[in-house]
This record gives sequence, structure tokens and C-alpha cells, in this order.
Amino acid sequence: MALARELEAFCDRLGYRFSDDDLLRRALTHSSLSSPTRPDNQRLEFLGDRVLGLVMAETLLAQDEGAREGQLAPRFNALVRKETCADVAREIDLGEVLRLGKSEMATGGRRKQALLGDAMEAVIAAVYLDGGFAAARALVLRLWGDRVRAVEEDARDAKTALQEWAQARGQVPPAYVEVGRTGPDHAPVFTVEARMADGTAARAEAKVKRQAEQAAARMLLRRLGAE
Repeated sequence: MALARELEAFCDRLGYRFSDDDLLRRALTHSSLSSPTRPDNQRLEFLGDRVLGLVMAETLLAQDEGAREGQLAPRFNALVRKETCADVAREIDLGEVLRLGKSEMATGGRRKQALLGDAMEAVIAAVYLDGGFAAARALVLRLWGDRVRAVEEDARDAKTALQEWAQARGQVPPAYVEVGRTGPDHAPVFTVEARMADGTAARAEAKVKRQAEQAAARMLLRRLGAE
């Protein structure tokens, strides 16, 4: 069965052509649309999570040969967390080709972080089964791109440090507010403001919302003299 035009366009964005198109269709099928003749992507998601983890573990070891396990673990977690997978999915408009049941369609399933993250992992597994580990590794490193290079900064959890600073002084935790978003849907730039209850605030922007939050938290820590 030939791929539909929207799936052809998705493969262009993905940068990979499948020998077995059914693997792609399965990776994009949510459980809300599954049937005995139409399997969903949950088993592929399970596999893709492990493939992604191996790629990132291997890459981090090669990137910093002197790093200890305690340094590598937070970097690894930053790269494989569901939020990061969902951010990558948004950049390639994966939500536009998700196959969803009516209930998920009605509740905005194409934009849900959990669904996008799961489907991204399933697509990684589909590439792995179709083209092998080398193809999956190349795909992951291409799509994760700058995230891998900038992961050490992203892994420094400034948000946790800021929350602990506030709690130690009997203050409520800071709030993180998205105050701006520019650029196209597939490559947005987020502006986030970290705010304390007394009005002290700091802003930062990044291509990934979590990174913008972390950067705003770091800036606010400096402003409070807490870093």
C-alpha cells in the first residue's frame, strides 16, 4: 500500500524512508484507534525508549570520556525524558500524522505531550526495526541535534535549586509563565518568566520550553544572589 501524501511529507521531515511502510503506520497509531487488524504503537514505544536510551548513553560516554556516572545520569535523563521526546515530535509536526480515535481527537490529542512523546519513541523503534541500529542512531542524533551538545547546561537543575531556596525561606515556590512564543510551529522560540511571590522575576528564551524555564530560573537565582 502506497503511503498517503501526508505520510510522505512526514518522512521528508523525519529524514528517513521506510522499506516497510506498515512499521511507520503502526508507530503513528494510538491505542484509541487500535483494533485486532490495526495494532497500536505501545509495543514500539517500549522498544523505542530502550533504543533512545542506548543511543544517548553511548553518545554521552563518547562526548565526555572523563565524566563520572553522577555527572552522566542527569544529562541522560534530560535527553530521554518524555518532555524532550514531545518537543522533538513537535519540531517535525508528528502530531499532524498521528492516527487517533474520535475521543482523543476531540480532546486535542495531537497536541498532548504524553501522546507525542510516546509516538516519537515508537517512530524511533520503527526505524530501528526497518533499518537497524545505525539508522536509528543517525535519526536520533540528527533530530536531537543541539540538545545533545547543550545537555550539560540543561541538566543543571536550576528550577530545583530555586524552589529549595524559596522553601528554605518560607516562601512559596516560583511560578513559570510563558510570556511569548515566536517562530513557526515546527521551530518555536519560547520566552518564559520565572516569578517569585514578591514580584521578583527574570526572563529567558530558548527553542525548548524546559530550557527556557531552566535559563529563567538561573537568571533569577543570580538576581537573588543565590547562585
